[in-house]
Amino acid sequence: TCGLTFLGGGTMVMRSDGSASGDRHCEAVESIGIREFFVVGPSNPPYPRRYTRWDGASRSDRMVDFDEQLATAETLLQRWHGKADGRLQACMMFPVHNPARNPVHGRELETLQAQAKAARDLSRQHGILFSQDGHSQGTVKFAHEALDILGPDALLSHSTGLTDEEIRICAETDTVIVHNPSSAASYVARCPVPELIDAGVTVILGSDGTAPDRSYDMFRHMFQCMRHHRAHYKDAHYMPPGKVLEMVTIDSARGLGLENEIGSLEAGKKADIILIDMFRPHLYPTNMPVHRVVSFANGNDVDTVIVDGVVLMEGRNVRSVDEGNVLEMAQREADAMLDRMGIRHLTSIPQGFWGRSRLPDLEE
Repeated sequence: TCGLTFLGGGTMVMRSDGSASGDRHCEAVESIGIREFFVVGPSNPPYPRRYTRWDGASRSDRMVDFDEQLATAETLLQRWHGKADGRLQACMMFPVHNPARNPVHGRELETLQAQAKAARDLSRQHGILFSQDGHSQGTVKFAHEALDILGPDALLSHSTGLTDEEIRICAETDTVIVHNPSSAASYVARCPVPELIDAGVTVILGSDGTAPDRSYDMFRHMFQCMRHHRAHYKDAHYMPPGKVLEMVTIDSARGLGLENEIGSLEAGKKADIILIDMFRPHLYPTNMPVHRVVSFANGNDVDTVIVDGVVLMEGRNVRSVDEGNVLEMAQREADAMLDRMGIRHLTSIPQGFWGRSRLPDLEE
């Protein structure tokens, strides 16, 4: 019923060179009826960054600096924050800086600090959440000590390879951690979820978007979370199904500042509810229902979706959009993207796909 989506920031997400793409996205969310936090902010450095626009087969490139990208973010949050009866909420972001990979000193550090302050000041000025995507191995400490951007209104995703000191920093600043167990980052280093929870940190689950090896299916990520940390500790007692279910419901609501409105079924809260069709072979027998949902259910088992008391989907039929048209449009735009970028060959089955334990490196 509610999610957080990056519209700007990074180099692999949506546009921060103008408001058009963000406007279209927010219009779609408003018409569909779900609840969303849309994240806006500048792309990864260096600045200016090149952006490309297409008009049919015609291409135009433009270099966009930090200040213009920040202005785009402010335009979108002023235009859409609190709209759709409060279902649309803005969230400001600033790219993660890794001092181990890219040391900064002197004037370069001062520029980075000024840019981080400008983005963080926007979030505080408008009273909205602040997010960073891709923390790992030392970046949380740098964000706290060099940039001063952490706090109870900050959500840090991935956060892999955290030190004991960084776990303490998250606890002391009441910063929220978003764990993405299905992401590629989790292969490289582990987000210390049990340690963070035991330290009193709010930890919620994220999908890290879609890719050939991951999806938006939060049921899948619940299962991945359990397996990930149980395998690390070699102990099946870690990450009980109840706690993992809390991470995608009431804990997520708490991380978004909405624990008094959504996240649990209680009198006085908004009617944000999903109904799962349990009458399916992979979810039977019906004993131990929480175990069944966390370990075996998937997104296709959701029969009904209700947001703020409005039924958006019933019997797997979405009422607010024509699902067939959406799928056709998505395929058409994906094909156009592949052709424009000249990367359609990357969708073919690569050499070494069959019969090997590991795909060969590209240069092999």
